[in-house]
Amino acid sequence: MALSPQSIRKGVQVKFDDVIVDKKTIIEKSESWNERQEILFRKFLKQGGKCKVAGVVIEVTTQYEVLTSKGEKPSGKIVAPGADQRF
Repeated sequence: MALSPQSIRKGVQVKFDDVIVDKKTIIEKSESWNERQEILFRKFLKQGGKCKVAGVVIEVTTQYEVLTSKGEKPSGKIVAPGADQRF
């Protein structure tokens, strides 16, 4: 099963072996991927990053920021109060 053109959103830059590719090339390559490789690539389309699929180094750069379910930026690490601190 290959990717559909709708799954590759606008504003996402995809590189195969450090060469920027278009939607058509991505869809053609995805036809030879198995289900696990396709799921991995879909996750990278959402969050960005770098991975290796079928011997090709793929780098995905997203234009949008990652937001929480409330629509806010993640706050980072959560620090729990120590034993000597009370409410």
